[in-house]
Amino acid sequence: MKRITAVCWMIIVMVITVSLWMSGCVGEADSSTDGMEGTELLNVSYDPTREFYSRYNELFCRHWQESHGEEVHIIQSHGGSGSQARSVIEGNEADVVTLALAHDITAIEESGLIEQGWQEKFEGDSSPYTSTIVFLVRKGNEKGIKDWDDLVKEGIEVITPNPKTSGGACWNFLAAWAYWQKQDGGDEEKTQEQMGRLYKNVLVLDSGARGATNTFVENGQGDVLIAWENEAYLAMDEYPGEYEMVTPSVSILAQPSVAVVDKNVGDHGTEELAEAYLGYLYSDEAQRLAGENYYRPMNKEILEEFSGLFNLEMNLVSIGDFGGWDKAYETYFRDGGVFDQIYSGKE
Repeated sequence: MKRITAVCWMIIVMVITVSLWMSGCVGEADSSTDGMEGTELLNVSYDPTREFYSRYNELFCRHWQESHGEEVHIIQSHGGSGSQARSVIEGNEADVVTLALAHDITAIEESGLIEQGWQEKFEGDSSPYTSTIVFLVRKGNEKGIKDWDDLVKEGIEVITPNPKTSGGACWNFLAAWAYWQKQDGGDEEKTQEQMGRLYKNVLVLDSGARGATNTFVENGQGDVLIAWENEAYLAMDEYPGEYEMVTPSVSILAQPSVAVVDKNVGDHGTEELAEAYLGYLYSDEAQRLAGENYYRPMNKEILEEFSGLFNLEMNLVSIGDFGGWDKAYETYFRDGGVFDQIYSGKE
């Protein structure tokens, strides 16, 4: 093994004990990597990508073995996207990051670990797959939840993660904001009032999207989960006949982003491997794998192959409608921003 660091061991332990999942490329969860041949690559990702990257890592390992005649071992780390970005800034030696939103990668860039222009390195603004935000409700939808205005009704208990730590939660917030802006004719004060009513109904603010899903699905709390589309599908797969998905009238094009952590790959000597790992996400095989794991492929032709699964006619706003992530984050999610004003006043 070319490198084994204390940080990597910390990640291995975290993945085993917290998420109970590890990439198949590394081997059995209780196996030591001492003496293994090949190069090690650390992908720091966000919560809902666990299942996808479990399969993608196996796909990429085979591809790399066939094309380069070399074994590669992928270590995977998952958590709330904002928390994951901070862990990299604070010393988690990621070779690549695959996070929920571009702003989290920009934060790593600003720390000096990622070079400027990372968003132009890969197609689609370095977003190899997209998603959107939907509602997950219990089968039968007894509360009659159909759109965002149902979530502000008295007695409705909402589950959504915390935008301060979760990228998915930021997308949730902006999707709801976009709906109320349309309803309120762009009146910021009225929209903020409605968002206050929404967050007053939030029962639990988990740190990440997967934690929120577990709160709703496994712990049975809440009437509705505001969720990534892929998370909703996974929950319905795992608990057939127990849940159903509701598509709101307005949602958002969520674009998870990927980047090579330039400083770290330079130190590790993994530049070529890291770029290939992210680049292969755009291969037809990987794009179809993304669709099979309920992410919307960036490749439009392959996306059409999944038109029976995804509602491609949804009314989706984009982060561009908010002036881009830098402006959106400064306005809504910085300390003292709109989210803090709403949440501090929810009582």
